[in-house]
Amino acid sequence: MPGLHDKLTDADGPQALHAILDDDAVTERLDRALARAFPEVSRSRLQDLIRAGHVLRNGTVSLDPSVKVGPGAELAVAMPEAVAPEPAAERLDLVIVHEDDDLIVIDKPAGLVVHPAPGHDSGTLVNGLIAHCGASLSGIGGVRRPGIVHRLDKDTSGLLVVAKNDLAHAGLTAQFADHGRTGPLERAYLALVWGVPEPRIGTIEAKLARSVRNREKIAVVRGETGRHAITHYRTEAALGQEGTVALVRCILETGRTHQIRVHMSHRGHPLLGDTVYGGAFKTKASRLSEAARGALDTMGRQALHASVLGFAHPRTGETLHFESPLPPDMRDLIAKLRAGP
Repeated sequence: MPGLHDKLTDADGPQALHAILDDDAVTERLDRALARAFPEVSRSRLQDLIRAGHVLRNGTVSLDPSVKVGPGAELAVAMPEAVAPEPAAERLDLVIVHEDDDLIVIDKPAGLVVHPAPGHDSGTLVNGLIAHCGASLSGIGGVRRPGIVHRLDKDTSGLLVVAKNDLAHAGLTAQFADHGRTGPLERAYLALVWGVPEPRIGTIEAKLARSVRNREKIAVVRGETGRHAITHYRTEAALGQEGTVALVRCILETGRTHQIRVHMSHRGHPLLGDTVYGGAFKTKASRLSEAARGALDTMGRQALHASVLGFAHPRTGETLHFESPLPPDMRDLIAKLRAGP
């Protein structure tokens, strides 16, 4: 690694990190030099450690992340033990698709909230992961907690990857921020929508932002405001009488809040069961068979499932690929739609 001459992690105990910059190292900010020397620790975490007095520069405490360091500088970081997480550990019946020392991939059921929030301070995926992973969580930003790098809505089912440590968190966050432009990140969803999209294969490109009328909703916006959002879709099958419903595969090029739900509604094909973005289409249920209407009522959620997830392992670089079959409620609804009247 450029500028790294020596690294002795056991000089002052197992939590101490040491580096001596090479004689030909460039002069740069302290936080940047530390991030180059210790890539397993995020730069933001290093900045917090500097300000908290845990970093020595040439034997003297440095409290300024921007102070310049140059060739031959001796750097030392005292890594405190990760503190206990604020969310309580709760035993949940998690469907684990893959797990190693750095990350865990979960097949999330509909109805499970990912992260504690007002109204959902317990029984969340984070609560369950704290209980399941225990000591294997080495700490995200100094807290013994799982690192959430992307989320699924409460009523969306499917695949979700979570980091166990800072290295995995930084690596996965970078991939999701890059949206797979330069790496193997892949996210595909299966959705049941009202009507059959035309053309059957296409791309929806429309900026998204918080609705000015309802801050709990996302809306398509024009002009300079909003965040760039792109959804690619492919119609897999027309279902029900006269193409009342379609099974659509959606591939995210970006990952914005409620992106698929808003984009498909914007095109006139909201998701079945989506009361937030498809309420105006509720009367279309009358065109379904009695059995299909019953299955839709029983499902009680938007018909959206995260079926494919792929990414590069943040430590090894290996490409990991996972697929999840449709959950029973969506399979049952599809079967009823195909059965006809």
